[in-house]
Amino acid sequence: MTQTDRSTTGAQSDQPSADDGQTERRSAGDHLRYLLVLSRPRFWLYLAGPVAVGVTYGIGDVSELFTPTTVALAAYFLVPANVFLYGVNDAFDADIDELNPKKADREARWQGDRIVALAVLASAAAGLATFAITPRVAWPYLIGFLVLSVGYSAPPLRFKTTPFLDSVSNGLYVLPGAAAYATVAGAHPPVAALVGAWLWTMGMHTFSAIPDIEPDRAAGIRTTATVLGEPRTYAYCLLAWTAAAAAFAAVDVRLGAALGVYPVFVTWVALSSVDVGRAYWWFPAVNTVVGTLMAMGGLWRVYPITEVLA
Repeated sequence: MTQTDRSTTGAQSDQPSADDGQTERRSAGDHLRYLLVLSRPRFWLYLAGPVAVGVTYGIGDVSELFTPTTVALAAYFLVPANVFLYGVNDAFDADIDELNPKKADREARWQGDRIVALAVLASAAAGLATFAITPRVAWPYLIGFLVLSVGYSAPPLRFKTTPFLDSVSNGLYVLPGAAAYATVAGAHPPVAALVGAWLWTMGMHTFSAIPDIEPDRAAGIRTTATVLGEPRTYAYCLLAWTAAAAAFAAVDVRLGAALGVYPVFVTWVALSSVDVGRAYWWFPAVNTVVGTLMAMGGLWRVYPITEVLA
């Protein structure tokens, strides 16, 4: 489920940089390895996970779980969508990321030769192809994902450099799940679930920006976290996650209980000596556990656990 280290970027770059001269010197294996790093494997489930949850709550029978359409959506949002999302992000942050030490560790700096640029464009084209296999009711969510994936990083919108819009725009991570639900159910997901999931992504994004408050301020970068400061940013995340849990509880109290782990977590981090930068990297595991529990809950609607244990 939601998002990665995309919040810590700075001054606007009007166009992606490229080093076409490197294209001929890099092998196919080099390009594949780089694209793998660019796609942030640690966060693949942040887009594909919501698809799984959306499908499990949208189906009416377990036989609808694995179909050509659901498998194709899961496959797209597992890897190509991440290449697209983070490719756009890294391309328009190329100048800034030259000074970002994290790009030499967990991530990679933009290596935008023609082959990489074509791979990002091909991933965008694959996203457009999902319209051909989904019903019209799913299209607003697919459109929203594609538009926000570009608008978050690319001018003229570049939401990531506008406090509060940087947080709100990260609802894009919800949209694959909404599209999957709409595809299998033939109807829009519950409004309360959409609101809750959107609020959850807002908390996730803003929490991820806390470790970068001082570096961002030094670089003249304005984010929700730099405007609020660390104590109030913790409060912002607490408010967002508490509201998310309440919204999910309106759908099913058990879903609200699952989301209740996040307000507890942020309160613990804020009041303890745990380094927030370290705590942030625990979220892929936390989100995977919570997302798995939610998906299992959806499956048990159509295939009760009593039948599994029988």
